[in-house]
Amino acid sequence: MRNVNIGGCAVSRFILGSNPFSGFSHQSPETDLAMKRHFTTARIKQTLREAEGLGINTLIARTDHHVMRVLLEYGDEGGSLQWFAQTCPEVGSHQVCVERAGWGGARACHIHGGVMDYLVANKRLDEIPGVIDLIRSKGMLAGIAGHNPAVFEWAEEHLDTDYYLCCYYNSANRDERAEHVSGQKEWFLEEDRLRMTELIAGIKRPVIHYKIMAAGRNDPAEAFATAARHMHANDAVCVGIYDPEGQGLLAEDVRLLNQALGE
Repeated sequence: MRNVNIGGCAVSRFILGSNPFSGFSHQSPETDLAMKRHFTTARIKQTLREAEGLGINTLIARTDHHVMRVLLEYGDEGGSLQWFAQTCPEVGSHQVCVERAGWGGARACHIHGGVMDYLVANKRLDEIPGVIDLIRSKGMLAGIAGHNPAVFEWAEEHLDTDYYLCCYYNSANRDERAEHVSGQKEWFLEEDRLRMTELIAGIKRPVIHYKIMAAGRNDPAEAFATAARHMHANDAVCVGIYDPEGQGLLAEDVRLLNQALGE
């Protein structure tokens, strides 16, 4: 798999996401629980090693206690995936999460997408530049995530980051609560995907495209083809995997991305 350049760091064009490891299905509370039961520590590590074998070199994962405990064990056993850390609002402040990412050996750290949406809605974005500086002071690449295009419209004028994570769907109201709540109402609208991909077209820095399959609602071949049409030279996609039947879905997703990109 070809790597791209994000802030001088070689990153595989397919990045493994970790929402399923933490039980965030964005489908139903029942599926959330099934994911948590499926993804024992052993199965998470097995998935990480499978990703390595497919040429994936990067994982995006939260700075929560569960994830960091698993990554510590995985690293001690020789695991090689580099960690792009996502802040985690239920663990603590921006600063606490950045400190945890640095302690855990993250190569990069970005601010949680729901948090950025919440800050846009509540006109609190003035607290973000200092967090970007803190991330860089810890030797990590710095980024932000978001579901609301307004996040990136603001960032293009006010922030100096190494990368963005742009969600294809603005699927929930984050005006009053930043973090995802299992079972909350969500929507996945084509108009939101069009708006985000149009915005990405004008962004010069690397973009990691995420939730491209609308949390399992889109046909995978169509989703990867759409993403490929909107990816710049140093863009990547982040996709989580949930394969309880052992159908080889991760390998198939990598194949579909490479096929869509003509690689």
